[in-house]
Amino acid sequence: MPHPSRRTEDFTDSVIRRMTRISRRFDAVNLSQGFPDFDPPKEILDRLAEVAYEGPHQYALTWGAQNFREALAEKQSRLMGFDIDPDRDVVTTCGSTEAMMAAMMSVVDPGDKVVVFSPFYENYGADAILSGAEPIYVPLHPPTFEFDVEELEAAFSQRPKAIILCNPSNPTGKVFTRGELQTIAKLAQEHDAYVITDEVYEHIVYGPHKHTYMASLPGMYDRTISCSSLSKTYSITGWRLGYVIAPPEVTDVIRKVHDFLTVGAPAPLQEAAVVGLRFGDRYYRDLLEKYDGKRRLFLNGLDEIGIGHTDPQGAYYVMLDISEFGYESDIKFCEDLAEKVGVGAVPGSTFFREDVNHLIRLHFAKNDETLESALGRLSKMREKL
Repeated sequence: MPHPSRRTEDFTDSVIRRMTRISRRFDAVNLSQGFPDFDPPKEILDRLAEVAYEGPHQYALTWGAQNFREALAEKQSRLMGFDIDPDRDVVTTCGSTEAMMAAMMSVVDPGDKVVVFSPFYENYGADAILSGAEPIYVPLHPPTFEFDVEELEAAFSQRPKAIILCNPSNPTGKVFTRGELQTIAKLAQEHDAYVITDEVYEHIVYGPHKHTYMASLPGMYDRTISCSSLSKTYSITGWRLGYVIAPPEVTDVIRKVHDFLTVGAPAPLQEAAVVGLRFGDRYYRDLLEKYDGKRRLFLNGLDEIGIGHTDPQGAYYVMLDISEFGYESDIKFCEDLAEKVGVGAVPGSTFFREDVNHLIRLHFAKNDETLESALGRLSKMREKL
């Protein structure tokens, strides 16, 4: 038999999705895979019900339905501070996962190098490898997860084609400061590199921290590929509606790659989501207030349990320090946590290039009752593990 692709030899399945399956097996509260257990906005659901009978039910334009791209461009122009052309600057994708993969395949050639901050969302390393690129990992140093400028400069001295930037960060919840982004921008300009951003948590940033779009910095529009999705903002992770915003010379290529990857995002779901894209600023203030309340509830509960944890500046993830439990494997710890304690978590080692085995990731994008149930179970960790 011929040998399967060698580029995938070091791949495993997604550890995050694996932990969801383990959580289901043991009827654990799933705080591993980051999706909510509450409904999307009623206005979007009502529109979806109408679309079920009205349509469209056939292919939309490959790079996105016209009204979807127009609504998205209007919203993001207001937020990003520059005019976005829906016909030239936008590609609608099947979630931000495809947006990132299409962006990588569009600007990276086999043999190129790509800078990836560590810890990182597990797809980024795989995206680089599937694109035939070599990842250069630069550590974000705990507890604040800041990068060392000299280490980043050393990475850029290797002439990377691009750097991947998740802001706010999954899994750390770090929000990059404007000064940090300016440093990254300066190096990208000096070394003629793209910045591929994952900004899916752009609306979940806790004060006093503020989200700054890399593409909005001076001189960065032409070399920034902004990827995001509607999944977290509107609680529709299963709809798989993502997008890329980039200059036309880049979107022209991304559209071709996207066409052959997935043809297009679901037409009826794009139609239903337009109403959400046209929400006013009040929606996003309420969204942030809701998540900030969940953050405080969950962190206060962890403090009462007395376990060390990060304090996220954005997104909805918390890293717990499990050193006291004496496990040699954080994967084994998470398996036991699901089976014996009844809470699903993600082993931190899946996010780090470095040898890190004492952290796990939990998320708090759940109803308050779900979070309180999880905290009640976690309070018995020391008895059961």
